[in-house]
Amino acid sequence: MNLPHPLKAVGCLVALALLGPVFPLRAQSSTEVGITKIEPAIVTTPAVSYSGATQKSFRPKSWMEIEVTFATALQTASPTEKYSDDLTVNYYVLLNNKSALFPQGALLTGQTALLSVPVKDNDLKTVIYISPRSLERFFDGKIPSSPNAAVIDIGVTISKGGKEVASKSLKAAGAWWPQFQPVSGYLLNKLETPFASLNSDYYESVKKQ
Repeated sequence: MNLPHPLKAVGCLVALALLGPVFPLRAQSSTEVGITKIEPAIVTTPAVSYSGATQKSFRPKSWMEIEVTFATALQTASPTEKYSDDLTVNYYVLLNNKSALFPQGALLTGQTALLSVPVKDNDLKTVIYISPRSLERFFDGKIPSSPNAAVIDIGVTISKGGKEVASKSLKAAGAWWPQFQPVSGYLLNKLETPFASLNSDYYESVKKQ
């Protein structure tokens, strides 16, 4: 058996030390999209004055609004292409409504498909809502008074062409939502709410389903 010369072995160890720790190579995450902020809020039904019909008298109720800020640096097929139609924002809202039916809280899921998103911008906004009636349903008839009372955590991912390119959680680190059984149908995009015509230049356009 041929053993390496001691000096050669020492030289190899020094070279490895200079190179630093060796880790297995991993695929780099996409840099095309970055989620910078998730901001939940409790907002009331907008009051709109109109003429030509009888205005109904009612007390506006509270909605949960979840606003997401994100940035783009999208790779496009052509350098002249300035907008993209293939971004979808996926929401995972874990309600703070632990009960016998939902021991860990109900996980509401939904998505918003966006239209004409600038391929390069660092301050883009999108939003989704939970209606007053849905909040009443999941919180035993009483709407929470604050986001902290309403949600345990919120996860958001963005997909481009069906492939996830960004992910962020409001509180926790990493994607915690796959461990929950999702409940769909209760998250509403902006076009499905009384907020549809408000702040239209502030949020990115939503594709009609």
